[in-house]
Amino acid sequence: MIKIENIGKRYTLVHDDRESDSLRETIALFLKDPFAKHVSKESFWALRNISLEIKKGEMIGVIGKNGSGKSTLLKLIAGITKPTEGKIYLYGRVSSLLEIGTGFHPDLTGKENIFLNGVIMGMSRKEVKDKFDRIVDFAGVGKFLDVPVKRYSSGMYIRLAFAVAAHIEPDILIVDEVLSVGDAEFQEKCMKRMEEISKIEGRTVLFASHNLEAIQRLCNRTVLLEQGRIIRSGKTREVIRSYYV
Repeated sequence: MIKIENIGKRYTLVHDDRESDSLRETIALFLKDPFAKHVSKESFWALRNISLEIKKGEMIGVIGKNGSGKSTLLKLIAGITKPTEGKIYLYGRVSSLLEIGTGFHPDLTGKENIFLNGVIMGMSRKEVKDKFDRIVDFAGVGKFLDVPVKRYSSGMYIRLAFAVAAHIEPDILIVDEVLSVGDAEFQEKCMKRMEEISKIEGRTVLFASHNLEAIQRLCNRTVLLEQGRIIRSGKTREVIRSYYV
């Protein structure tokens, strides 16, 4: 379902070498003369030489310390950003839940966002309507469907966002650490839903998390990232064990 060939993602970091006593001074100096000689640039590779193949129905864990490249990898696969080098081949419809705010329009109501996301994913209005009650029931935000989502709490937002992402029948579901925002009961509900998507419906799931117990429970295979590179890939139990070494 997913084939990744030697991808890399490079960012340009801008440094102001002038000394200042406060953040306000630093910003003022930079805005006054952003192209001066004391401004230097540095290339930073968030990911480098990443190759990976993921089969249909697999649930793959992605682990690593903060800054290891987990979120960058998932954003590249989801098509949110493009790789600097290498190629990514996807076979099927992708649904992702990577951070609060992804895919929802804050001024639209919960109901409007459900239909908007479904259409963006290539579904007809009838298909979304057929799944509407299941999505609302799963999210548990029925009383607030006619309220703009910018009024939602972070927990409500995530409940609805995950419900939409997990019920519009994606071939590939990508989920980042964002689920940690929800309460324990809802997290368990999400875990069960991801198990259904992979084991019963035969769809592909990528799950990045610092919750190694959840990774151990859900994923047969896991990838360990460090400083933008894959340092271990294989059976989840073995990869998690190496993470602690």
